[in-house]
Amino acid sequence: MSEALFALQDFLLEQSVVGGFGRLGYQLRKAHWQPLPEDLSQRVMIVTGANSGLGYATAEALARRGAQLILACRSAARGQIALERLQAETGNVRLQLELLDVGSQASVRAFTERVAAAYPQIHALIHNAGALMHQRQESPEGIELTLATHVLGPHLLTALLQPQLAAAGSDSAPARVIFVSSGGMYLARLNPEDLQFQQRAYHGTQAYAEAKRGMLYLAQLWAAAFVRQALPVAAYAMHPGWADTPGVQAALPGFRRLSRLILRNNAEGADTTVWLAATDEALQNGGFYADRALRPRYRLATTRSSPSEIERWWHRLGELTGMPLPFPLALPVTLPEKRTED
Repeated sequence: MSEALFALQDFLLEQSVVGGFGRLGYQLRKAHWQPLPEDLSQRVMIVTGANSGLGYATAEALARRGAQLILACRSAARGQIALERLQAETGNVRLQLELLDVGSQASVRAFTERVAAAYPQIHALIHNAGALMHQRQESPEGIELTLATHVLGPHLLTALLQPQLAAAGSDSAPARVIFVSSGGMYLARLNPEDLQFQQRAYHGTQAYAEAKRGMLYLAQLWAAAFVRQALPVAAYAMHPGWADTPGVQAALPGFRRLSRLILRNNAEGADTTVWLAATDEALQNGGFYADRALRPRYRLATTRSSPSEIERWWHRLGELTGMPLPFPLALPVTLPEKRTED
């Protein structure tokens, strides 16, 4: 297929949503992709939520290519089962299980202390762990758990591992921070005045969508922060499309019943995460990807946040994590795009 025809096909899939997010989009697009590097043996990577679903599929693909992996899991029992299964299936014994509850800031800090002591370099940090909670819950620090798990935990983890990421990167091959978002974020915008649903009725799908929208801004803001500090680290966000994950099966049974014939499997959903971690292709720092290509960050004008809202949101993250960081002066929302956002 010619480049022009592929571009037209890709555009039509993206506009249809169902075609682009489902298995058909993956199957049609993958024929145009280049093979991934087969040897990642010189890279150390962290995958959060690596014991099931997209996280396990991500870890499996990276392990098959020889990467040294830190499997960051909340459950010791489930993590150990995943570790042993991965070693048996991939033959890669350079896998280590580390306990991490990304929704607990105390757990994040303890995890980073252990990892920093054992690994002077981290080549990729993959923020995959997540959950959709229909009832409002709070973290050990008393913070709404969806926000704590998807936004505050990854934000704090990235901040604390900056030295290890910077040590692994170079100008030609930066270390990578990857935020696994969701297509559901297209329906949400930031709400910096009520991050924790203290002034609104709590709805799990809305909280999840807002948190996943926040992960896009985390990628953009951290990308700008790394540039500002002249660190050889890049940040990206992605969404996996509609995948038949354990999380979807448990939290969205109605959606799954209606769409199960078009859902991607876990390996297909994880493909872009693996590609972002492994590829030698040029990538846009701060970019938002799906199916190995830059995608629009907005489909609805009502989901855009103003620069002042984004800045307030960033400062709230600092307040809630005890990790105040200067707001990047060059707003990443003004970074040049390879395609339009509208």
